Amino acid sequence: MGSLRCWLLWVLPQVWGNSKVLESGLPFRILQISSFVNSSWQRTDCSAWLGDLQTHRWDNASDAVEFLKPWARGKLSHQELEELQQIYRVYRSSFTRDIWEFGKMLQFDYPADIQASAGCDVYPGNASKSFLQVAYEGKYIVGFQESSWEAAPDAPAWVKLVIKVLNEDQGTKETVQKLLKDCPHQVRGLLETGKSELEQQVKPKAWLSSGPSAGPGHQQLVCHVSGFYPKPVWVMWMRGEQEQPDTQHSDVMPSADETWYLRATLDVAAEGVADLACRVKHSSLEGQDIVLHWADISHTSVTSIVLAVLAFLVLLGVLLGLILWFRRHRLYQDIL
Repeated sequence: MGSLRCWLLWVLPQVWGNSKVLESGLPFRILQISSFVNSSWQRTDCSAWLGDLQTHRWDNASDAVEFLKPWARGKLSHQELEELQQIYRVYRSSFTRDIWEFGKMLQFDYPADIQASAGCDVYPGNASKSFLQVAYEGKYIVGFQESSWEAAPDAPAWVKLVIKVLNEDQGTKETVQKLLKDCPHQVRGLLETGKSELEQQVKPKAWLSSGPSAGPGHQQLVCHVSGFYPKPVWVMWMRGEQEQPDTQHSDVMPSADETWYLRATLDVAAEGVADLACRVKHSSLEGQDIVLHWADISHTSVTSIVLAVLAFLVLLGVLLGLILWFRRHRLYQDIL
């Protein structure tokens, strides 16, 4: 089917030229989500990711691919960029038409969601692995292996007909095979283009707080870690040098400035918190781990409470003094 060829020409474009191969473990992903509400209305959105960094975006409301990073354009000339945009426009219309044709052929029910993922994993040295996979309603059904399309091991029976149609298109198969083969080289070029940003290191900030306890006599300790880049981080509650296996971690969440945030919590008996500490390891720290002791925050909390009480008493004294002054001043005016 011709639209698949157009799609893959966008998915793995050869636009970065010849570049020095960089040692990297970053995966490159093109993700597509297409929702077909019925046989006449659909929506398609796509995005490209290099590791955890989004580099491209194109949504259903636009005819143009949006480059989210200046270096994501690579070495594209103006003409090459226009050709790339045209490929996407052709792909979007033809992909939609082909899916509706499959819908008629297979008589599947609407609404239906189709997801696709293509790209490659580039490992240190020359090792790499390319892939192209398609899912229906979130379940992997079709992939490209070596030189042909193959059904997933547990794919529905109707996928056999889809595979037959796809494999009859020899031109598309050859194009897919070549693009997947070239993907690692092109991604290494992209890694070089964006090297300065991809290799940046931002140190995390960490602080402790209390959370809702699991019950009477228990306390929840919370270790917040934010503002770090890249994403990989190690956070653990420790007792001395012993890791606490009951440490619970939240998902690593993105921040607006493209750094990351994580929480690590630990529920313990209230009497056993004195010698606990949160340890944070991150590449930006260069081996100088952040260690926050709960005893320090406990002392700080007590000090803060004492200061707050003193501040309240001072404020109360000032207010009482003002009230007495106003009363005396008023009585004095009444006498006059």
